[in-house]
Amino acid sequence: MKIKYVLKKLKNMRFKEYFNKAEEIGSKVNKSKFNILFDMAKCAFKYGSGYMDYFEFEFYLLNDEERSTYLTGRYNNEIIKKYNKKEYWHILSDKVEFNNKFRNYLGRDFIDLKTASFKDFKEFISNKDKIIVKPVNSCGGKGIEVISLDKDKLKNEYNILKIYNKIVKNEQFLVEEYIVQNKELSRLYDKSVNSLRVLTFLDDKGKVHIMNTILKIGNNGDVDNFSSGGMYTFVNEQGQVYVPAIDEKGNIFSKHPISKENILGFNVPNYDLVLPFVTELAKMVPEVRYIGWDIVLTEEGILVIEGNEFPGIFQVKPSISGIRIGDLPKYRKYMKI
Repeated sequence: MKIKYVLKKLKNMRFKEYFNKAEEIGSKVNKSKFNILFDMAKCAFKYGSGYMDYFEFEFYLLNDEERSTYLTGRYNNEIIKKYNKKEYWHILSDKVEFNNKFRNYLGRDFIDLKTASFKDFKEFISNKDKIIVKPVNSCGGKGIEVISLDKDKLKNEYNILKIYNKIVKNEQFLVEEYIVQNKELSRLYDKSVNSLRVLTFLDDKGKVHIMNTILKIGNNGDVDNFSSGGMYTFVNEQGQVYVPAIDEKGNIFSKHPISKENILGFNVPNYDLVLPFVTELAKMVPEVRYIGWDIVLTEEGILVIEGNEFPGIFQVKPSISGIRIGDLPKYRKYMKI
């Protein structure tokens, strides 16, 4: 299994990025690039870690015993293969299908421009100040756009048609009512909706476990996704952020660089709503047992944005937390991996 996984990773390897990352790490820890490359290869074979696992979880700071506790790409793939039946992925990956399935948990209106008419679109936006448009099968926040609506301009049908044609041309067929998040989350950063990524596992007895909770925060953009310029941090069982946030470039933030609000120690409002809510969600598609839910807390309650049938891996960096144990022991309490 190890050899098969490593060979597959080698086949898909982006070697330039691999070497650049080794050089970057080497300069951090005062080791040669070749020393780091050798250690990366060792970790890939022994622990199933890709070069980004090695970088993100700071394997270069850990000993072998500590490294063995980390959930890596290989283990994540094994979990998904074992517990998420591929023939049901479409329920989550197709955003329109997801919205129809989870309509009672959305807390917002939506239309699908693949089936709705221009007249339907015009009626949909008539009482809205903002909409959010999405490609049906995008990930990482790609292609998602917030559109502000000028009421005076919308009195002219030609202006509505221009908006409609642009959306259709960009294949942003899912049009949704804009979510208004809780005021506390908006104070943290108000240009995007700051969501929670809650990883759930439905065990053999039908009980739902929260494996991890991540707070995603926007930064100089309309979306909070890590790959689109946002940052993330971790939330404990009491709903409090216990480590600084990081972005894709490895920058560390105890305060938000734009709002200047404290991230470290931030208390997620109405966090007591999360467990019962995701418990209901996780039982809606029992054939997909390990899911990353993106949910939002509002002034009125809680709603779901989407579910991810192939959740990413989130573990706290040792250098910013002092925590040198990964999530694998916790996962093994509930999963056979």
